[in-house]
Amino acid sequence: MIKSMTFFDEMLSDDGARAPYDAYQGWFAGQDNTRLANKAQEAEAFFRRTGITFNVYGQTDAEERLIPFDLVPRILSNREWTKLSKGIDQRVRAINAFLHDIYNRQEILRAGVVPIDLIAQNEAFLPQMIGFSPPGDVYTHIVGTDIVRTGQDDFYVLEDNARTPSGVSYMLENRETMLQMFPELFSKIKVQPVSDYPKSLRRSLAACAPHGCDGRPCVAVLTPGIHNSAYYEHSFLADQMGVELVEGHDLRVVDGHIAMRTTRGYKRIDVLYRRVDDDFLDPLTFNPTSMLGVPGIMDVYRAGNITIANAPGTGIADDKAIYSYIPDIVEFYTGERAILKNVETYRCSEPDMLAYVLDNLADLVVKEVHGSGGYGMLVGPAANKKELSDFAAKLKANPANYIAQPTLSLSTVPIFTEAGLAPRHVDLRPFALVSPDGVNITPGGLTRVALTEGSLVVNSSQGGGTKDTWILED
Repeated sequence: MIKSMTFFDEMLSDDGARAPYDAYQGWFAGQDNTRLANKAQEAEAFFRRTGITFNVYGQTDAEERLIPFDLVPRILSNREWTKLSKGIDQRVRAINAFLHDIYNRQEILRAGVVPIDLIAQNEAFLPQMIGFSPPGDVYTHIVGTDIVRTGQDDFYVLEDNARTPSGVSYMLENRETMLQMFPELFSKIKVQPVSDYPKSLRRSLAACAPHGCDGRPCVAVLTPGIHNSAYYEHSFLADQMGVELVEGHDLRVVDGHIAMRTTRGYKRIDVLYRRVDDDFLDPLTFNPTSMLGVPGIMDVYRAGNITIANAPGTGIADDKAIYSYIPDIVEFYTGERAILKNVETYRCSEPDMLAYVLDNLADLVVKEVHGSGGYGMLVGPAANKKELSDFAAKLKANPANYIAQPTLSLSTVPIFTEAGLAPRHVDLRPFALVSPDGVNITPGGLTRVALTEGSLVVNSSQGGGTKDTWILED
């Protein structure tokens, strides 16, 4: 537990409720706790009945789990959101330009802004993408940017998710649940809607169809299958967009295009929203043992006959060592200073930084450069002596695999408990859609909350929950 730090409370100040929460607090004060507890049980039953579950890999008791849902919304003012959305737009555009550059002219490398070795020796960098530009020059069609807050106007980007960001289905279902349970709240408080996301996603994907695509582009979602941890989201988004959900064995190369099997034969696909990792996408190009992808899809892709969203090779933008250079990347491609700040980051591959991290391990958070989901990380202030010693050995054995960051004093928002409201730490993952027409950011996102008192780890795989995120209208 982290007990020695002070935290910004997003709901309460010394003078009472902060402005974004003022109307909500007035409503909450008039509610009966028993009624709210019953509503919480209704929400859990709804999620279970609907099948909104996820899997946790590597655990024998984890076939299916519900992500706990908290019924107290996280509320941001329109002013706060305006700053965030401008910063996300700037960052997403810069990342897309960076990806196009490193797979083509590599000007940022020749300028010495990003070290060549950090790209050349990076397992997420795909040589197969060199010299190729996807339709519309869009690499990152869907981006989830993880943001934390430490003060009134202090927002930091914790990491970028440019490969296959997940969680948007929970954003949508959380809002739908709140609308059903508390319709009177939405009459009283004007909240910007998120329900247009599936339509915006399909429209954005269609706008990225290959050149020469006739008529309405055919879009499909590629899933690894029912055993994938995010399978619910894959099927949910396909259903909401009104497109087919397919697996690798449903697809084949037909006349130089990717086609899906239907009751009337094979039908050409123009845009494939893939939720399969690069290594499993094409057994003829990547992992030859993969049964999840489509043999030959990379040849079709490089021939310009299909759009793959997100583009293969975008995972290098998720790399946490690359993350440390994002402010420089933003300035290089936009000519502007980054609106959203990075968390100070120590690259353990560099001897001086490694020495500092080892000397201060008890005060730092250490993460794998390609890690996600809260796996493989160390929260120094919450670790015991043995955990610190064991992790130090890992660092010394493979320092390039890790980065370290200070332990941030993450803001808190209230959750509902039997005893009333209680503060818990949160982060926020807004979702941006990118097309040749620009960047479209849904007003809100997925708020993840550490349900354990004092915990700073919000990931659902590590026991965290979610809550609805409200962006107030003017």
